[in-house]
Amino acid sequence: MSRPVAHTTGITTGLGLMILAMLIAPLIDVFSKLATTNASPTMITMVRFVFQGLCMLPLVIWTRSWRSFSWEMSFYHAIRAAIITISMVCFVATLAVMSVADAVAIYFVEPIILTVLSSIFLKEIIGWRRYTACAVGFIGAMIVIRPSFQEIGYVALLPVVTAFCIAIFAMMTRALAHREEPWAMQFQMSLWGIPICAILLVLGEGTDVKFLAPSLPDLTTWLWMATVGIFAAVSGILSVYAYRAAPASVLAPIHYLEIVSATLFGWLVFGDFPDPIKWLGISIIIGSGLYIIWRERRVASIKPVTKSETTSVSP
Repeated sequence: MSRPVAHTTGITTGLGLMILAMLIAPLIDVFSKLATTNASPTMITMVRFVFQGLCMLPLVIWTRSWRSFSWEMSFYHAIRAAIITISMVCFVATLAVMSVADAVAIYFVEPIILTVLSSIFLKEIIGWRRYTACAVGFIGAMIVIRPSFQEIGYVALLPVVTAFCIAIFAMMTRALAHREEPWAMQFQMSLWGIPICAILLVLGEGTDVKFLAPSLPDLTTWLWMATVGIFAAVSGILSVYAYRAAPASVLAPIHYLEIVSATLFGWLVFGDFPDPIKWLGISIIIGSGLYIIWRERRVASIKPVTKSETTSVSP
């Protein structure tokens, strides 16, 4: 009887940690938006990597995750860091001109993009139901994007670029996760992200591209940027321990709580609140994402006996 109780306790703990992580995660975006008044998105991203790495360093040492560092995998970690850097820079650039809730809602097409990319590159079997849910989810995203696109132009599409990058990042992480500890992977991502951002800042200085250009923020802006890194580290740490305590299939729906908390923080700090049309789009995105998660769990629970039965499963 002790094993089921322990399992239930683990799931409860995992759910609690993930809920806390999703309540904290939008604070990363809130402080990023505050910092955009005096710092470029690339500058904010680099400082985030610095403080995120500093926060994680004690854990890497304590858990001895550094033992799993592999120079052979450095190339792949550098690619992961470059992809995540692009996604962060694009997202912060969006936050400078778009409400937190809208940007986060659009970003949540990432599971939809990941589903499509997994079927293409990882050869995962995706049936017409999930493809339909993906199409419906993109329609929801367009409903949210449309008014913002009319107001701010192509910048409104940058959260989609962020979602696309995160989907690629997730596929690479899935492929590398069995080779290294999660702490080691996250810490190395921060280490590689710092020089990549530095290169972008140099390019920004030479080309006079505003969202890449270096800046000399005031003390308050430095505080905002440091807070971004700290909350990113705390949210990441909580997520890692949540996934260690409970199955990913149980925790996946909790991620959509981030849209609710992002809306709340955006309203409290900036006075932004989605109108009914945007709420319709947000609801469609959440609904399609939850359906994809539910369908994946259902398909995963089916254990075919023969090869023919495997190919006949209709996800």
